[in-house]
Amino acid sequence: MDILESIKMATTTLVANKLRSSLTMLGIIIGNASVIAMVGIGQGAQKLASEQFESLGPNVLFIIPGNQNAQRNRDVPKTLVLEDSEAIVRQVPSVGGVAPQIQTRQSVTYSNKNTNTQIMGVTPEFLPVRSFNVAKGRFFSNQDVKGNTQVAILGPDVVKKLFGNSDAIGERVRIKNISFLVIGVMESKGSFLGSNQDDTVYIPLTTAANRIIGRTSPYGLEVSFISVSAKDANSIGAAQFQISNLLRLRHKITTEDDFTVRTQKDVLTIVGTISGALTLMLAAIAGISLFVGGIGVMNIMLVSVTERTQEIGLRKAIGATQQDILIQFMIEAIILSAAGGILGTFIGVGGIMLVGAVTPLKAGISPVAIAIAVGVSGGIGLFFGVVPARRAAQLDPIVALRSA
Repeated sequence: MDILESIKMATTTLVANKLRSSLTMLGIIIGNASVIAMVGIGQGAQKLASEQFESLGPNVLFIIPGNQNAQRNRDVPKTLVLEDSEAIVRQVPSVGGVAPQIQTRQSVTYSNKNTNTQIMGVTPEFLPVRSFNVAKGRFFSNQDVKGNTQVAILGPDVVKKLFGNSDAIGERVRIKNISFLVIGVMESKGSFLGSNQDDTVYIPLTTAANRIIGRTSPYGLEVSFISVSAKDANSIGAAQFQISNLLRLRHKITTEDDFTVRTQKDVLTIVGTISGALTLMLAAIAGISLFVGGIGVMNIMLVSVTERTQEIGLRKAIGATQQDILIQFMIEAIILSAAGGILGTFIGVGGIMLVGAVTPLKAGISPVAIAIAVGVSGGIGLFFGVVPARRAAQLDPIVALRSA
């Protein structure tokens, strides 16, 4: 009996038992759909993180207090100060702009409304370095920073919470029971790694340090971190090297650094590694269901062998060889697994498209993941189909006919 005849007979048998065939494929369908969806969502998370980091500004570096061990143990030193950012401006030629920043959370009040929001103490260089824009009014000036002026620029979400559809420019809000004049409203920037950048109030850095947070470092005006923009993409490496050397000299460091200089590429690499590991873990967990589905295929095929003992005995009696029986049952198992893999692929791709439509994740469809999932499901059918196929092939035709 040729292979085409075996495929035809296997297909006819499976179609004749639609319910059993469908239930057999269910585990494979779920496994394939899960693997493809998890890989696609993981890739979408990586793309979203990349886009968000790119939105921070071109060629940006971040200077963070503490080395990796200190950050991991939450033992962050208070040695990164405003004077460090001023020294970088004066002494690092590869730098285009420097934006020191301090931040805290406070209740902001207007009339009988209040909201707990993020307070950012920044300088005017924050706008070009971090690619932010003012939608209405103006940003504060260097004179406002030097004079500890009590002025504020509100994020669009803060405006909605406190003012609704009214104009906030010229009104006064209270932060920590201190009155601030609203002079501007920021352009919407969206969320960054789960943090809503539109739910923020921007005030002069010196005002934040002296009136809101208080000075907490013996070395000067402590900052949360410093954003630095290199002059161009080719200057990023030089800027990182020069800034590190300058801060080591300023902080009199002889052993471990008390700061970390990260580029966008460094941060993206870390995020990519973490999200890649999570994607792999989720795909591996989803892949377990493929294994379970394979066991389901084997169990159903073993039941099928028992039910079809008379058919097997009759075919052997009229000349079918062990190889013919083996091939037919193997083909049935492969068809079940491959069909389940294809259906699971469509469901997984549909799930990815649904996630992309209703969430910010730009979930991607990975041809490699699809090929691997379908290939693995077919391989599972081949692997788990061996035992029932061999049992069917080894049945004695006389015994099989008598058992009918």
